[in-house]
Amino acid sequence: MRILRASDHKRMPWKNGGGETVEIAVSPEEAGLAGFDWRVSMATVATDGPFSIFPGIDRTLVILDGNGMVLDIEGSAPVLLTVASDPLAFPADIPVGARLQDGAITDLNVMTRRGGLAHTLSRIELDGSSSMGLPAPTCLLLCHSGALSFRRGDETGALAAGDALLIENAAGAELEIDGNAKCYLASITAG
Repeated sequence: MRILRASDHKRMPWKNGGGETVEIAVSPEEAGLAGFDWRVSMATVATDGPFSIFPGIDRTLVILDGNGMVLDIEGSAPVLLTVASDPLAFPADIPVGARLQDGAITDLNVMTRRGGLAHTLSRIELDGSSSMGLPAPTCLLLCHSGALSFRRGDETGALAAGDALLIENAAGAELEIDGNAKCYLASITAG
């Protein structure tokens, strides 16, 4: 397990230059925007516009903060995403436009290379103690707000808002968490 502190997340421009992304984790480490196998990042969207195109990539997006945005995904009806919406999965290599509802939003993106990997993204509202089974070989737990402590076997630690816990060789393991936090769990499997 490895703690990824918010202060260490990598800030970089969007692939299309339209904004800034905060990279939480990427594999392989130090991979660029064209060569990653998987990537977890946050972005602030401050204006309407197109999403970056990532050939051969699947994406799941959830709104972390703000009043929501409408996604116009090619071939689908427009979808309104808010902080209450379930994570939305869609191909990252088709045209997608974003229209803000009322001001800037911050989103969380999980992306995996199609044909080699797959992923899921789920929201966890923590109020007290909980034990969760880790469903995939690679799991990333992002503490979006609040704070929590964790334990897996003999390993322990704590996460504050913005911190993440990257767990590799995780499939079938139990993670004990305690605190009051809004979290997101990205699970990455061979696809």
